[in-house]
Amino acid sequence: MHYNLINSNIMSKGYIPKNLDFDSEARTKLISGISKISKAVKSTLGPRGKTVLIESADHLGGITITKDGVTVAHSIYLDDAVENLAIQMMKDAALRTANTAGDGTTTAIVLTEALVKAGNKRLDESHNVTEVIKHINNFTDEVVKELKHKSRKITKARLLDVATISANGDKEIGTIIADAYNKVGHSGIVTVEKSMTSETYAEVTNGIRVDRGYTSNLFINNQRKDECILEDVKVLVCDTEISNILQIEKILKPVIQNNQKLLIIGKCSQNVINTLAANVMRNGLKFCNIEPPNFGYKQHELMQDIAISVGATYYSEKTGDDLSLIEPSDLGNADKIIIGKSSSVIIKHSALTDQINNRIQELKEYQKGCTQQAEIDYINQRIASLAGAIGCIYVGGNSDVEQKEKFDRVDDSVCAVRSALEEGILAGGGLSLWRAAWLLKPSDEDYEGNYNVASKILSEALQSPLLQIWENAGIPNANTEKNMANNWDGNSWGLDVKNNEWGDMYKMGIIDPLKVTKNALINAVSVATTILSTNAIVTHARIKEK
Repeated sequence: MHYNLINSNIMSKGYIPKNLDFDSEARTKLISGISKISKAVKSTLGPRGKTVLIESADHLGGITITKDGVTVAHSIYLDDAVENLAIQMMKDAALRTANTAGDGTTTAIVLTEALVKAGNKRLDESHNVTEVIKHINNFTDEVVKELKHKSRKITKARLLDVATISANGDKEIGTIIADAYNKVGHSGIVTVEKSMTSETYAEVTNGIRVDRGYTSNLFINNQRKDECILEDVKVLVCDTEISNILQIEKILKPVIQNNQKLLIIGKCSQNVINTLAANVMRNGLKFCNIEPPNFGYKQHELMQDIAISVGATYYSEKTGDDLSLIEPSDLGNADKIIIGKSSSVIIKHSALTDQINNRIQELKEYQKGCTQQAEIDYINQRIASLAGAIGCIYVGGNSDVEQKEKFDRVDDSVCAVRSALEEGILAGGGLSLWRAAWLLKPSDEDYEGNYNVASKILSEALQSPLLQIWENAGIPNANTEKNMANNWDGNSWGLDVKNNEWGDMYKMGIIDPLKVTKNALINAVSVATTILSTNAIVTHARIKEK
């Protein structure tokens, strides 16, 4: 049933009128919205999935062509309020998966739709929906345990496979990403940026990257590159402004006497900068100064990370430190510094200390509770700085449209590799979920009761990603399922839909990160069970102009 509560008197008092939808009519509208967003998104799934063309929001900023599920989902809004609510919930499943694992957004949407439709088909008045949902959640926990049991640790060879598959089978991009990860190691971070050229390439920095350059051109000692390059450098880290050179006299004297080099990461007055620069030019001393990176609380955290990385004592106004107390032992050490006009790299070749490893683990734990992508990216940058290895993939294209599409694929691939490194890999192509579906055993005593209907709903949904990949590739389901059933003993036996070949998915390089698959399932179940338990919907009334 549907009620439209619009009253001119209420509206004149500033209240927002509401529409109320109940029972089957409400669920029908929800499922309609789910079907619409899912049809757009799931067409991108798999190596033979299709791209989606998206108009910009302002009709002026060009178009986007993408196979990235979360990008497609983000662009969809509908006029019908109830259908649009369903879409917002589907987006939630996709976004939570993207934020946690970086990939798997399309799989999350496919699973959510399958769960909702299977539930709507099988549930009737004889079932206790609350009990069914409880059983679905319990079955999901069992499936996750099975996926973890079946997962394998990633190797360098497998890393290339994950990168290639997540880039929609583009081996050239997969190779670039895999090489970058091999160079930065498990603790390093790979980021994605747009290239200023048509070329796609990777740059790996073996050190701490700081988004600040030299404060005076007089510090430059490499005129060809406009850089200050020094080796075996002492490092002072402080956010207290150095307004007088005498404030750091205690450390300057031994540095000069021992013919050492000094990098000051801190705010210096113009007089101090001029004094340091004059000594560089006239006396041949090896000094350089850069300002602290970022602003506010982020600056404080990044400066702490830099201090830990180089083994320095961080002098900060926030903790009441006094620069007059600084000693030579408070200085850190860098093997090499490369200071440019707008950015700097501080290189330290020694192994990571226990203090650095502990900080990295603390940041990873904190990151698990982050929900905003910007915060997740910021934590990744901090981890990369501490680990001393930063890779960046620069994505190019012959047109803005091509670059946008490629950027989405590269970003997905980079995140998928990171997830694979963290938790391992599974047989890909939807096979691991398909196999898990057959492990859900109905109870002979329950017949069509709550336990069995929950088992059937989840089992049907778990098969949907694999079946959707086949559908996108134009492969008949019946013959394929029969072939897989005949090879049940081979847990990784499946179909390479790109080349239409049967074999071991691991050997064919068709693999998915466990973290991606697991989180797609968990988030899909969370959203789908919420929708299945919904019986009343309240939305703002849309008043059409005459």
